[in-house]
Amino acid sequence: MAGFRKIDELIRMFDKEKKLLVDMFQKRKSIAFRIDDALALVEHKESRIKYLINHGVIRESGNQLEMEDIYLKFFEDVLETNEIINVAVVKEFIDNINENIEYYLAETKETQRRKYLHEVRKSLRTIALTTLRNVVDLKRNVDNTYKSEPSLKIKKAKLQNLDKKRSDIATLIKETEELINNKQSVFFAAAMSEGLQDTVNDVKLQLNDASHNLIEIDRQIINYLNLIQYQSMLLKKLHQLKYLRDQQILEEYTDIRQKVDSINPVCFERQSKYSTKPSLRWLSTDEAKGILLTVMGERKLPEKLRRKEAAPIPDSFFDELREVSDYIDLEEMYNAFAAQGKDLFRFLMDYEYKFEVDRDERITLFCQIATRYYDRLDIKDETNVYDNIEYAIINRK
Repeated sequence: MAGFRKIDELIRMFDKEKKLLVDMFQKRKSIAFRIDDALALVEHKESRIKYLINHGVIRESGNQLEMEDIYLKFFEDVLETNEIINVAVVKEFIDNINENIEYYLAETKETQRRKYLHEVRKSLRTIALTTLRNVVDLKRNVDNTYKSEPSLKIKKAKLQNLDKKRSDIATLIKETEELINNKQSVFFAAAMSEGLQDTVNDVKLQLNDASHNLIEIDRQIINYLNLIQYQSMLLKKLHQLKYLRDQQILEEYTDIRQKVDSINPVCFERQSKYSTKPSLRWLSTDEAKGILLTVMGERKLPEKLRRKEAAPIPDSFFDELREVSDYIDLEEMYNAFAAQGKDLFRFLMDYEYKFEVDRDERITLFCQIATRYYDRLDIKDETNVYDNIEYAIINRK
């Protein structure tokens, strides 16, 4: 298998074969995707199909094609359509955090310590994101299972398994929170920076939201299982009634005759009334106008309820109003930064703006430019300090 060695090559493949990949992804739940259908999407060029097979994007099974699991999982994760609740990956990242904390505490070189700290922050963010996605997938699976699964027995088993996964997610959330709190006195106290503190705070908030959602999912699963139990008992009674009816002993062994004779719901039903609304075209005719005026005259509405003609709109309403506000053009700021030699943070702090811009606004501007022009910038692992602010060194590529 050839595989891809460069991102440019992979992106070109996605762009060239997007019709085929989109169609295969949309039909991923079907049993098979025929090669003839794929050829129609690649202009009947078998070489393009062979290229995708040789590079591990799709696989061939007889006269059928399937998307490889690694790409299928990538699309499902990015588009948040994954139905598989992955709890093991969170456990792996927890272990990874513990390992990097040990490396950090044992390391003496500052450069290496920053790398281990970066891995800890990245793993914490991944745990929070994966946990939230697992909660969303769990909620969707619970609803789909109850509403779509026809078999009561299988439906009950699936919900019980989903409840077990809910319990596993709750356990991992608790382990992550204990990891953060228990390591606070050793690692987090020694390595706590502004960036790490923000990461820890964000992770705590996200895990707290996930915990509250799990409580609601737990309540919903219990409700669904109770409904299934009720439906199962009702179905069992219906089977018993059908058996008695087939044996023609229904009235002998039940009081169904007395129950039916004691109720008469038809007399309590409200009389159905159907009204036909006139069309807008007919309402615009003179005939309709005359009928409406007649009806309004017969109703004799009070003067205060009658519609009156509104006063004309004054000409001053249409006068143009202009509002002038200060605005910073990010593209212009990036071009000015690219034309000089300072790093991005120092450039924004030393730049002479046309109007007053305080320090917080300049920090916000730094984050905006770093986010929007990420692919044009060289973001280093090194940091620097400016006026008690630690920031990442960013230069143009």
